[in-house]
Amino acid sequence: MDPKTAVSVNSDPPYGHIICSEKWRTSSLLQDLKGGGVKILFENELGVADFLLPNKTSLLYVSECDIIAGNGYKRKLVRYRNASSSFQELVLVERTRLSEQYFSAVQKFVVFDLGLSLLPVSGLTEASQLITQIVHGEGKENPFRRRTSCRLLDSVTLTLVQQIPGVGSTKALTLMQKFPSLKEISNASPAELEPIVGEASAQQIYRFFHARLTAGT
Repeated sequence: MDPKTAVSVNSDPPYGHIICSEKWRTSSLLQDLKGGGVKILFENELGVADFLLPNKTSLLYVSECDIIAGNGYKRKLVRYRNASSSFQELVLVERTRLSEQYFSAVQKFVVFDLGLSLLPVSGLTEASQLITQIVHGEGKENPFRRRTSCRLLDSVTLTLVQQIPGVGSTKALTLMQKFPSLKEISNASPAELEPIVGEASAQQIYRFFHARLTAGT
């Protein structure tokens, strides 16, 4: 399929594909995606979203530069949340040594103020790996999916939860029985997580979502 083909912004990408904003055409992220076997369809009219993924998921990427530059990223996030769309909205946020001091505020704004799902990534390489797993995961039969569960074991969310350190496939399924969304998992305390995944994993999950507040971090 011609990578320059325009597609409907309301369409669900076919298996193995993502719909991508033109501004990402020359990025290293797209090169990594292609190397992972993901096919790219470019579109000029995605609005604020950067990518549309299978299973009706849209993705907005907030970079280290966006965060450090000031509050402009907040206006973009508000437009993203307010956009009329049938897609589930996911925000990837670069959590680096430079952006770490701002991460707690960014997370609060995204998750608590806007009610969006946030997943921190270390950079474009990790983001491409995550997107690749989501795209290819859509083509696999999920024996745990229940049509009446209303996203309880949604395959995209399941893929994201499996990326959290200390979780993995088995614990992800158990965790999502109690906390069926990324927002609920990120809001959970270690004490709430421990009976489900154990003390060590509970601490890893909590640290994954929350900025370290101790001095020297």
